[in-house]
Amino acid sequence: MLSILIPTFNTAIFGLVQEVHDQADQCAIPYEIIVCDDASTKEQPQNRDITHLTNCTYITNTSNKGRTATRNNLAQKATYDWVLFLDADVFPASKDFIKNYVSLLQNEDTVACIFGGIAYKEEEPTSQEILRWTYGKCKESKPASERIKNPHFIISQNLLIKKELFLEINTFTENQYGLDNIFSYELKRKHINVVHIDNEVHHLGLESNKIFLQKSIDSLKTTITYEVLGIIPTDLRPVQRIYTKLSAFLNSHKLIGYVVGLFEKQIKANLMSKKPSMLLFDMYRLYHYIQLKSNA
Repeated sequence: MLSILIPTFNTAIFGLVQEVHDQADQCAIPYEIIVCDDASTKEQPQNRDITHLTNCTYITNTSNKGRTATRNNLAQKATYDWVLFLDADVFPASKDFIKNYVSLLQNEDTVACIFGGIAYKEEEPTSQEILRWTYGKCKESKPASERIKNPHFIISQNLLIKKELFLEINTFTENQYGLDNIFSYELKRKHINVVHIDNEVHHLGLESNKIFLQKSIDSLKTTITYEVLGIIPTDLRPVQRIYTKLSAFLNSHKLIGYVVGLFEKQIKANLMSKKPSMLLFDMYRLYHYIQLKSNA
């Protein structure tokens, strides 16, 4: 019935695997858990204990493939028609996490994709990780009643999907940040019925402020790459829509880019502070999107 697939890199995940394993056992369903280590550079000896759990397999890549290619490989190895993708740095928010998903599989003739949501712990992390935590709580941590307003947008850290559908859509092999936007657009383009439920995982692996800022810019680069290729429209993401509106109004995007550029250092200083502003973060991304578009 269910294949639980977890790519990992330099992360100790035995606790996560044991939790979903125990929950799946309680559901008394056919299941498997496959973990793929993507050629980690830091030894995680406890991960080897995963092989001692029933229905669990632990494999390793001989070279680093990236999360997207590793997921494709995991899906191809999956035994069952339904695959649940979890990131290595998450943990179920509920003891009924697997049960909540399994209860919906009775309607599999009309359901092909289910997104349970992402949550963040209430305790503030260190100041070096506060930007990722603030962004996650403001932009990602939303109840199903809010997510359904934009139903095709998903975050693949916690995604239950038909194996056949995933392999059809996830044709990307590049190790790029921001591919969830492209995947979400493919779900929309194919008119896939995406079901949203409140079945969150806690995102625990927070990047440093510096790394998250860079990944945010990398995500913009990915968006522009797929724009240029004609794979996604120019109004998929909010930053694209704002840019288009500014461009249509006397090329005011150039003025905005210039003005924000004058204060880039101050904005970046705020984003690295203990109280990062999401408004300034949006302006920072818009500024870099304008810069990247001018060079595209």
